[in-house]
Amino acid sequence: MFSARSSARPLVVGVVLLLTAALTACGGESADLTIYSGRNEQLVGGLLTQLEERIGGTVEIRYGDTAELAAQLLEEGDGTEADVFFSQDAGALGALDREGRLQPLPAPVLSAVPEQYRAADGTWVGTSARSRVLFYDPRQVSEAEVPDTLDELLDPKWKGRIGYPPTNPSWQAFVTGIRVVRGEEGARQWLTAFAANEPVRFGNNIQTLDGVDTGQIALGLSNHYYWYERVAELGADKVNAKVFYVPGGDPLGLVNVAGAGVLAATDQPELARRAVEFLVSDTAQQYFADVTAEYPVRAGITSTVHDLPELSSLQPPDIDLSDLSTLQQTQALLQEAGLS
Repeated sequence: MFSARSSARPLVVGVVLLLTAALTACGGESADLTIYSGRNEQLVGGLLTQLEERIGGTVEIRYGDTAELAAQLLEEGDGTEADVFFSQDAGALGALDREGRLQPLPAPVLSAVPEQYRAADGTWVGTSARSRVLFYDPRQVSEAEVPDTLDELLDPKWKGRIGYPPTNPSWQAFVTGIRVVRGEEGARQWLTAFAANEPVRFGNNIQTLDGVDTGQIALGLSNHYYWYERVAELGADKVNAKVFYVPGGDPLGLVNVAGAGVLAATDQPELARRAVEFLVSDTAQQYFADVTAEYPVRAGITSTVHDLPELSSLQPPDIDLSDLSTLQQTQALLQEAGLS
């Protein structure tokens, strides 16, 4: 089913106030633990219900956008009510870590996760991983013709034939990864050339997959799990699009993680640590593998639903995922290139 080719923190007070008013909460007023979750309730709500049962305390979950939650946590500082931050990506955790807002996790939690998917100083761990992939339409492109480097996307033969979701956080994290690998000027040059190839804009990753599946475009830049979810829902024979994993450590094959950390200001450190420990437990890792079609970061867990390749078999670029925190610079570069 897959190919072997296979910062500056935002300080806009108005945004923070609006976010505070809009946060969705669940749980009672006397909750023992408060989790700020940048992960969508539809995806992880069932898992966080299990978390409450496992850690032995009542839990309040406040859902919101990862970047905005990170901004709020920076604003709240030592006065935050949050005990745990459950982030959609590593960059937001890295931003909090640099400001001293996270505390070190215990060794058993850290040792459950491979070194490349946790903070160097032990303040956060990845909880699940996702790979950037190319969706491709085999009616237009053979597997041998699928680009396997970032720069091959710039070939004029792909003009107007590549889809991407410009407002999606994963796309922006991907571009941040290009900045980390190639530097500011190198990323600017690539983005300028990519824009000149007239990529097709889509509202989100699902629409990007739809564009490939219907033949509107030949290639789509996205995350792996959208394809697996579609195949699980409809059956492989009902999905035209195929998925391609990029080899060779190219930035096109970035692997990012969702993750969690304990806030330095928590007054429930032991309960908070148990919550993070649960997120890397066999139970939670099996949930990610089966329910969300993500890669479990814990060794020995395989999906019983999706035919996912082993995480260890992927060949992402060698970068510190904490460095994906410079989102504002990425957004400015995307706007400059006309790709925002």
